[in-house]
Amino acid sequence: MSQVLITGATGLVGGHLLRMLLNEPKIHSIAAPTRRPLPDTPGIYNPHDPQLTDALAQVTDPIDIVFCCLGTTRREAGSKEAFIHADYTLVVDTALTGKRLGAQHMLVVSAIGANAHSPFFYNRVKGEMEEVLMAQNWPRLTIVRPSMLLGERSKQRMNETIFAPLFRFLPGNWKSIEARDVASAMLAQALSPDHEGVTILSSSQLRERAAWKVS
Repeated sequence: MSQVLITGATGLVGGHLLRMLLNEPKIHSIAAPTRRPLPDTPGIYNPHDPQLTDALAQVTDPIDIVFCCLGTTRREAGSKEAFIHADYTLVVDTALTGKRLGAQHMLVVSAIGANAHSPFFYNRVKGEMEEVLMAQNWPRLTIVRPSMLLGERSKQRMNETIFAPLFRFLPGNWKSIEARDVASAMLAQALSPDHEGVTILSSSQLRERAAWKVS
């Protein structure tokens, strides 16, 4: 039985994952710190604070697995600084909280093209985030790099609205992917037999693992 910490539970991938965690008999407890409160749901401990770091500090019980589904865009965040805070600083804070509470496996949503040396700001921040997590020497670290996400958001993102239909027809890793498939693949990976070290899952691999879990 596993005890889980999840951040990003109000988002697209995180929302799907939280519902899956609630229905997974191998999950014993769920801590889901958020910036705004979740609906009151039995089985979820939901400390909430506009400063997510303060909500994370309220989680004190031991944790086995950490899921981080935080993610935004520069446009949505409002500035480069706000984007870095959401997609880098808070992700690292999530990881440090998991470390503090004894977690052995961290799974994080990154993005296709993540590269700390990329000339593109978004990809560079994602890559820098990945490098910091790798340097923490997790017993198990799973980095997922989905392509364009599909699914119903409470607030639509302009780029996704415009480009998502086109990405459905792209080949391989560039083909868009349903957010629920990303969540399903993450859960399958978390509950799979131990595989030490770093695992990076491409968008194609995420689709395959989600299909295996369904079948």
